[in-house]
Amino acid sequence: MPIETTMRALADSTRLRIMRLLSAMELAVGELAQVLGQSQPRVSRHVGILCDAGLAERRREGSWVFLRAPAPSHEWAILNAAVTRLLDTAEREDAQMAAQCADDRRKLNAVRAARENTAEDYFARHAEEWDDLSRRHSPDALVEDALLETLGSAPLGHVLDIGTGTGRMAEIFAPHAAHVVALDKSLEMLRIARAKLQNLPADAAELVQGDFADLPFGEGQFDTVLLHQVLHFALDPQLALAEAARVTKPAGRIAIVDFAAHDREELRERHAHTRLGFGDEQISKLLKNSGFIPAAPIAFEGEELVVKIWLGKRVGERADTNPVANKEVSV
Repeated sequence: MPIETTMRALADSTRLRIMRLLSAMELAVGELAQVLGQSQPRVSRHVGILCDAGLAERRREGSWVFLRAPAPSHEWAILNAAVTRLLDTAEREDAQMAAQCADDRRKLNAVRAARENTAEDYFARHAEEWDDLSRRHSPDALVEDALLETLGSAPLGHVLDIGTGTGRMAEIFAPHAAHVVALDKSLEMLRIARAKLQNLPADAAELVQGDFADLPFGEGQFDTVLLHQVLHFALDPQLALAEAARVTKPAGRIAIVDFAAHDREELRERHAHTRLGFGDEQISKLLKNSGFIPAAPIAFEGEELVVKIWLGKRVGERADTNPVANKEVSV
């Protein structure tokens, strides 16, 4: 992209303010308008100029449009990094700009608070249901610590958290990963996750709406893929794992956290579970059929339900000719 396009895009005080805000967190156009004190159509025009110049990225989520700073993999990443350094310096050296940025960040706190209030309302409405389910199995923290310890034995790289829900897994893994993409089909859950993740560095994690049966990513983009308490919602678990395999790099890893097979039929009606857990052989077969080499599972006993971690390592394109493709190995 010609440098003239970038410089023209930066030649406006409102767009400079937007750039500084996006360096802090992802924001909807309406949220930007709230902070900037300008109309949404006017902010949208500024956003369009920044996006056309490769200085911001749009992402639609239902009827909302979210803006974020370009990802490190963006084709103009070096130029964008230089612009960020320039604006960092300008804010330090220009007292007027520093004062405006400080005022914008104070208003940004109101956006953060509104998101947190939305999350609190959601948890209050669903507290009884979640308490009912959580008392049946081992403590979440125990499973989370074991998952992080197991996967943390090797670099996590770029992580995909499929079915992120509240964003808990993304929050846990973000400090240890190069980047985390948290995906969920539910707009409401993405708003809850956004409140949880909004205090992370802007480039640490991103939220994406999508279906685990049709992931909106190209092949081989992720080093580590997580499906935490989500596979039991799948009508076709094999399709979900095939999609997970498609976006996993060769030698990349997958971790499935879910319930062992059980007979609690009430979970279908009360919690919309499609599957009543999974057996070890069932998961092993699903993993192998998807091109993963399964490892020995890890079990956590609970009052009524057993939670398990199933792990796998992605094999290459010629998995069928690999002599170890059908053997279980450590991950």
